[in-house]
Amino acid sequence: MTPAGRRIVAAAAELFYNRGITAVGVDLIAEYSGVTKRTLYNQFGSKDHLVTAYLTERDQRWRSLVRAAVDAADTPAEAVTAPFETLRTWSETNTRGCAFINALAELPDPSHPAYRIAANQKLWLLNLFKELAATAGCSHPATLATRLLVLHEGAVATQHLSLDTLPESADLARVLVQASASPRPKERQPSCPDCSAVAPTS
Repeated sequence: MTPAGRRIVAAAAELFYNRGITAVGVDLIAEYSGVTKRTLYNQFGSKDHLVTAYLTERDQRWRSLVRAAVDAADTPAEAVTAPFETLRTWSETNTRGCAFINALAELPDPSHPAYRIAANQKLWLLNLFKELAATAGCSHPATLATRLLVLHEGAVATQHLSLDTLPESADLARVLVQASASPRPKERQPSCPDCSAVAPTS
């Protein structure tokens, strides 16, 4: 990407996230990035492609941070809940909630390329939870992954309400992982009522 293209994406990212995708036009993006509309269209072709570039860049940054947190975890069980710790840091500078949830609300057409980026971001996180849960030896990793995703996305969705549900969500996630990873007690063998009456043979 050219320096002008990077400026355009940076300006679009700030405007799309803070004001909304549908509320921001290419004129404003060109003005903020210091380029002409012609340059913008030469770089991206359309606003839809620019929205896609914005979400793609954001998705790559998020995944890199999550992977770094997973790699830094001390145990496989801690790695399962690493995305919650990433969200804690990420939310400090992203106060309007999840850009991908916002995009899905504004772009309801599944055929839109930006829609697919936003939807795949959620599917990636679900699959990551499943992969990490299986590595940690958790029982029913697919079910656990779905529950963790619901907790994670619930914390994201309530972020802009200043409810600060992330600490409780992270704590509950750890409880679910610990319970799922704990070895189950061995089942007792059913006793035979007649065994005690049988004399041992020598």
